[in-house]
Amino acid sequence: MNAETAAVSLPVVETFGPTLQGEGPSSGALALFLRLGACNLSCPWCDTPYSWDGKRFDLRKEITRRPVVELTEWLASSPHALVVLTGGEPLLHQRSDGWRALMAVLRHTLRRVEVETNGTLVAASVTMAVPGLTFNVSPKLAHTGDPEQRRIVPEALEQYAGLARSPWRRARFKFVATGPDDLAEIGELVDRFRIPPHAVWVMPEGTTPERTIEVARTLADAVIDRHWNLTMRQHVLLWPGERNR
Repeated sequence: MNAETAAVSLPVVETFGPTLQGEGPSSGALALFLRLGACNLSCPWCDTPYSWDGKRFDLRKEITRRPVVELTEWLASSPHALVVLTGGEPLLHQRSDGWRALMAVLRHTLRRVEVETNGTLVAASVTMAVPGLTFNVSPKLAHTGDPEQRRIVPEALEQYAGLARSPWRRARFKFVATGPDDLAEIGELVDRFRIPPHAVWVMPEGTTPERTIEVARTLADAVIDRHWNLTMRQHVLLWPGERNR
């Protein structure tokens, strides 16, 4: 690692793992999580509001600048684990020296990397240059309360839908649903952006095991009928309310 990389940092909320990826196509996979601070949306059911909500949390205590060299050493401690970059919205940091330094390290490894994103930001070339990187794109629905122009950015979603259609399948879409009524809205987005069925994952909203299972049961048959996929939230089922899991 060169001197430039050693000098830069990222705003980190928490690092944790090895644990299990709790959501989406890689659910159950051994994983390390790097959670960065800040988000450009404000979902009321967000299970990590401490990463962005300054009204409820002291972000000066929650978010710490950590050197990229320290983060990469931590990632190297579990060389077989999937790397998950999450937030908040991690792609807010794509223009930073810290992000570029982290991508430079990941670009020269054989690690599988997933970026959890709300799909409002176009993936920059520095991010796309990491061969083993895949995007878990979670466009937000009307029930979040954010206006459509904030949560649905056509340029970004067209990019990710194109990646989902490509032979490399570098993107998949994960929609949080509060119940069957949300599936029509998901279907409209799937049709509008030509998202292939194999890349559509529906996830029940819930921050407790009881709520998650309850919502999942209302969704399962309708999701199957649409030839989509259903993902649970394993971390909620296994470790409800626990941070760093």
